[in-house]
Amino acid sequence: MDSALIVHRLHFAFTITFHYLFPQLTMGLAPLIVVLKTLALRRNNDETYNKAARFWTRIFGINFVMGVVTGIPMEFQFGTNWSHFSRFAGGVIGQTLGMEGMFAFFLESAFLGLFLYGEKRLGPRLHWWSAVAVFLGSWLSGFFIVATDAWMQHPVGYFKAADGSVQLSSFWALVLNPWAWWQYAHNMSGAVITGSFVMASVGAFYLLWGKFVEYGRIFLRVGVVAGLIFSVLQLFPTGDGQGRLIAQNQPVTLAAMEALFASQPGAPLVLIGQPNVEQKKIDNPLVIPDALSFLTYRAWKAQVKGLDAFPEDQWPSNIALLYFSYHIMVGLGTLFIAIAVVAALLLWRGKLFSSKWMLWILLLALPFPYIANTAGWITAELGRQPWLVFGLMRTADGYSKLVSAGNATFTLLGFMGMYMVLGILFLFLVRREIEQGPEAEAASGH
Repeated sequence: MDSALIVHRLHFAFTITFHYLFPQLTMGLAPLIVVLKTLALRRNNDETYNKAARFWTRIFGINFVMGVVTGIPMEFQFGTNWSHFSRFAGGVIGQTLGMEGMFAFFLESAFLGLFLYGEKRLGPRLHWWSAVAVFLGSWLSGFFIVATDAWMQHPVGYFKAADGSVQLSSFWALVLNPWAWWQYAHNMSGAVITGSFVMASVGAFYLLWGKFVEYGRIFLRVGVVAGLIFSVLQLFPTGDGQGRLIAQNQPVTLAAMEALFASQPGAPLVLIGQPNVEQKKIDNPLVIPDALSFLTYRAWKAQVKGLDAFPEDQWPSNIALLYFSYHIMVGLGTLFIAIAVVAALLLWRGKLFSSKWMLWILLLALPFPYIANTAGWITAELGRQPWLVFGLMRTADGYSKLVSAGNATFTLLGFMGMYMVLGILFLFLVRREIEQGPEAEAASGH
């Protein structure tokens, strides 16, 4: 592989991975803030729930700013690092990326300002509506970005122009792409898992610390219930639906995700094992016989295509990393269900707030949804390789040929330095908010 191509891919991988640490929490917190505001209204404008909502909106605001700062450079990277791709696909993806900026981002940012600074003037009900608008804006923004990626996974609604580029022939085909809707549902349930576990983790911290205990209980109740609901949704139907789409449209990707080197009926599901690409086998496998066939085609002995059914130049370029990313995502998703079920049972029995062992588990679980979401996106993007736009443009043809590996490395190191500073600033700001707690009121309209 060309060294410049490797660096360009690493460059984009680093910036987008770092960036997505922030939107997943804003998109995950947005509906939970609406829940807190709804509970406040139903309890005759209960100030405790209002303060809880304001606290998480301040966390939301810090994440939102960091997401904007780290997101803008990625837009420029399409022109600087991936100019051939931009010329080829800009007529299609420019639609969704433009709508994300013009509609969703402005809706979210405008109403976030109203929510943060206009509570006194708006009154309880209008303030609730501003929270709903922030939620809709953040989720609409997520949809347009996912629809862009989904088109690269499953191109629809386009035609090839005389200059070799692709142009949009149907806007509705682009936004109603079935791949977009399944990927969006899976992505947003993953975001709410992050928001739920972060909220529950902070609640557990407050109970273990012995401060802001009333708020800690609220955060645990909302976080655990939402975490249980969306952890299950992440597995079924969203994960199942996404997996079946991959089997139908990208069977080579499915084979690589499972390291299934040989086509076979009754294909097994690998729980644990290490892919040995050189010898085309799984080392030390622990498998469930016939399970992959059933999950994919709803028949225990269904034929599943292995990697041997495709030319090697169509195989994903890093099968080992793809396999491990996929299995980390699935493994952590299973762990989230287990944690949420046990926590919900303790909550139902009235024992969660006094179960220190469970509070420690919830506290220490905080980073794992971030890891799972990152592993999920690595799975999606590595699985599409060697295609930049599946079946239409190879990754090797999409990068900027005039930007050398040295130049790209220099800017990558610069981004790493800047983002390290941003990361430290983010941790400092969030730590300060958590230490001050929900009782601390921002200099706002309240």
